[in-house]
Amino acid sequence: MRCGRPSTCCRRAGSSRCRLAEKEGLALINGTDGMLGMLVLALHDLRRLLTTADVAAAMSVEALLGTDAVFAADLQALRPHPGQAASAANLRALLAGSPIMASHRGPECTRVQDAYSLRCAPRCTARRATRSRTRRPSPRTSLASAVDNPVVTLDGRVESNGNFHGAPVGYVLDFLAIAVADVASMSERRTDRYLDRSRSQGLPPFLAHEAGVDSGHMIAQYTAAGIVSEPQAARGAGERRQHPELGHAGRPRLDGLGGGPQPAPRARRAHPGAGGRACSPAPGRSTCEHRSPLQPAPVPC
Repeated sequence: MRCGRPSTCCRRAGSSRCRLAEKEGLALINGTDGMLGMLVLALHDLRRLLTTADVAAAMSVEALLGTDAVFAADLQALRPHPGQAASAANLRALLAGSPIMASHRGPECTRVQDAYSLRCAPRCTARRATRSRTRRPSPRTSLASAVDNPVVTLDGRVESNGNFHGAPVGYVLDFLAIAVADVASMSERRTDRYLDRSRSQGLPPFLAHEAGVDSGHMIAQYTAAGIVSEPQAARGAGERRQHPELGHAGRPRLDGLGGGPQPAPRARRAHPGAGGRACSPAPGRSTCEHRSPLQPAPVPC
């Protein structure tokens, strides 16, 4: 998402320039609005991350000779989170028609079950975070809220209120940071399995064509492991860190401040950066190539 002059952005979006009326400027610089803006941008980035995570997970199941039976709709219905079902449906579609998957469906396959990072992928793609956790409180509701203080009511009254508090938005930001850390961590664990000869179902060490001379995708795993540490460090509950500010004569006056401004930029950085890069499907693609002459699933239309 590009940044630029407000007038230029409005023109590109086809909207007219906003001219502020009384109290609207104060409302816009309220800390809650800044947190809400970060939340909306983070949710926008999260959509792409979740799609990438599903693609990377499907490639991992395929390349590591896993099973797609665990993604069956009736099994997902036993734990009826809508986001989990949606992710599992994506995985079924991505794996449909795969010659690699068909190559080990017979009775000769003796594997009982796959690693957590493969069979539990739909539970950890954070779709549930965006569909249920953010529904209460909903960013859409927050965008339609008046959060300044005092507020001028429709009948002309000027009333003090507490609607400006950022805790409801801060809780969602905290949770999103946790969810993104889990998505990135699961993806990095799958990358690690690609490179380990003892767990990769016959693949060469490090996916190298000539181990010892060619480092293969070793650096990809090193990079992912380092990147994953960023969202993991950012997933502390910042909204709980509420400290009073001093008022007159050194006495605490603002005694219940929200800590949302702390998780807001962390969640914003974690989504497109650490999460997206750690979920890169590049090692998965190379792994599928090592399964040649078997071919991966066709790209869904």
